[in-house]
Amino acid sequence: MLTRRTALGAGLALPALRIARAQSAQVVVGTWGGDYGDLLSANIDKPLLAPRGVEVVQDVGPQDPRKTKLIAERQSRRGSMDVCCLSDVDMFTLAQQGVFEPIDPARVPNLGKAIPSLKRPYSVPHIYSAKVILYNPAKVTAPPQGYADLWDPKYRGRVGLVDILHLQNMEAASIAAGGDEHNYEPGKKKLMELRSLDAKVYPSNEALAAALKSEEIWLTIMWLARGFMWKKSGIPVEAAVPSEGATSICFEMAVPKNARNRDGALAYLNAALDARAQTAFADRMGYAPTVTDAQLPPELARQISLTPEQQAKLRTPDYEYIAKNQSALIDFWNKEFKR
Repeated sequence: MLTRRTALGAGLALPALRIARAQSAQVVVGTWGGDYGDLLSANIDKPLLAPRGVEVVQDVGPQDPRKTKLIAERQSRRGSMDVCCLSDVDMFTLAQQGVFEPIDPARVPNLGKAIPSLKRPYSVPHIYSAKVILYNPAKVTAPPQGYADLWDPKYRGRVGLVDILHLQNMEAASIAAGGDEHNYEPGKKKLMELRSLDAKVYPSNEALAAALKSEEIWLTIMWLARGFMWKKSGIPVEAAVPSEGATSICFEMAVPKNARNRDGALAYLNAALDARAQTAFADRMGYAPTVTDAQLPPELARQISLTPEQQAKLRTPDYEYIAKNQSALIDFWNKEFKR
């Protein structure tokens, strides 16, 4: 029987012991379904963890129920998830409530290759993209230069926004009004101006994509990665990076403090940062790698990455501002802008 003492006597490192424990246990990953879940299975679960004896089970569902479950289980000795996937804003909000285990970089070696600006003490950055302006080049012949171009009267009734990006839309409106990501108040008046120009709001990304495809709308605010996928599917869109600076979106992974298989969870986080898995996500979903050793084909990199100049102007969401003001911002969006 391999004990701690005999392992040390044989010269085995403790991380190797932890990996051995992880190999015999199940890892439950709370995540989205669809393409994201399929890609996790095809590029992380099966090729990187299954050969080590790690069985990955996906707990699939929308992120709001996942957040609710984490909060409800916070006081439980054993939670239902070992790994939780969330967007950066939601991950920050839950981290402030003490839900997640601090990440020990020594236990996640690939984290050393992650882009420094995307690192958080409570999570690892899985994939990321930038908020841009998508437009129909047949209808908008001069590419938009900045967010303010969406307020041009010549695009009356041709600008569409998706409801689920209400915070991102408010931030863009604030920037268009001369503000920034630290205060959305200037964006409220600006959004009401856009409403007076007959801007449309769609309930889902799928509905927005259909409106772009039918040419019901010509411009929108969206992630560069989704624009890449839509263009591949035949929707007539190009992407313009706003001159004011794009804002990042990062989808992250964290380990709840009451995870049943913490060792397996950390092994999963490390595998998610593997260059092979990162490249596969980039090719399929258009999200840029968060690690520096993932090399993309030049044409793919051109379509989903920012130039060095654009990268230098990349904005990071003000997570503290959003967490403090989220309820009031959502109330404005629902009760004033959308009504």
